[in-house]
Amino acid sequence: MSLQAEPYPQLLNYIYQKGVKHLCENGLTQVPYKYILPLNERPQTLVANGCIELPIIDFQQLQTMDRPQILKTLSEACREFGFFQVTNHGIEDEVIGKMIDVSKRFFELPFEERQRYMSNNLHEPVRYGTSFNQNNDGVFCWRDFLKLSCHPIEDFASLWPSSPVDLREAVGEYSTKTRHLYERVMEAIIESLGVRDEKSIVENGTQLMMVNCYPPCPEPELTLGLPPHSDYGLLTLLLQDQVEGLQIQHNGRWVTVKPIANSFVVNIGDQFEILSNGRYKSVVHRVAVNSMRSRLSVASLHSARENVTPLPELIDELNPKCYRDTNYADFIKYLSSSEFKCKRFLESRKLC
Repeated sequence: MSLQAEPYPQLLNYIYQKGVKHLCENGLTQVPYKYILPLNERPQTLVANGCIELPIIDFQQLQTMDRPQILKTLSEACREFGFFQVTNHGIEDEVIGKMIDVSKRFFELPFEERQRYMSNNLHEPVRYGTSFNQNNDGVFCWRDFLKLSCHPIEDFASLWPSSPVDLREAVGEYSTKTRHLYERVMEAIIESLGVRDEKSIVENGTQLMMVNCYPPCPEPELTLGLPPHSDYGLLTLLLQDQVEGLQIQHNGRWVTVKPIANSFVVNIGDQFEILSNGRYKSVVHRVAVNSMRSRLSVASLHSARENVTPLPELIDELNPKCYRDTNYADFIKYLSSSEFKCKRFLESRKLC
């Protein structure tokens, strides 16, 4: 099946919006033109040896006498990388295994089952889709996703897919436990900034679960699973299988993050960069694909519900306020008129 030609653009756009998984299930052997990146945006440049090991935060040690030293390590990780990996986090392997398993089985459902949740509406609380914003993306991403609003759980659980039959139970348990972990990680990061008593920021927020499927790609050198971007929210907790794909921009180069089984990759989002008045910065990252294996990840994205403004404790004569106040509505409005790339939204909020 070749879709690199463009004889019937409207028909092909309709086909593309059914998703990458659907294309692959129909015998795709080439990357369609809609997914081919311009030459200067293709995933060509990696460092020698390919991988980087992010700083590791042993979460159990935060509960010991070593807490001051762990907080120092955490601060250094946020400043230098904007990313770190959390181990010994207290979420059972069984809970993680169930989430990965049920996610894989969802994407293995017949297309007609998955299609029930398809929408181009960015506001939908439950949404199955492809790329990111099919209405605006000039080049589509080699990705299908299931987006699930998760907090408060009692408002959304009944809207989640009913198939596979154990999906709601697995997502409910997993989202509750990642929410609790997020709250504890946030408290530690805020403390590492020398700020205390900011529980309202931690407790009053949204949680989105983004389950990502990156099918094998016949020509992975031509496309990306996700383009370079920074996450909008406060923090993202990423669970990934053992297939490499996540890449971050570090010291001007793209490096691949080496997965650690049953750990979480945590990264600073745009909202936290604003909150910290630029002390901790969100970092641009992307997802590469491969020709041999499907890759699956589960991103738990946590955002503030109300306006985000720099913490007053981090503003003084030498460190003036550097960002406009912002909220989720501003972000969605921006996305509705722009491509999902780099840190363009955050740049629109800068004052200095």
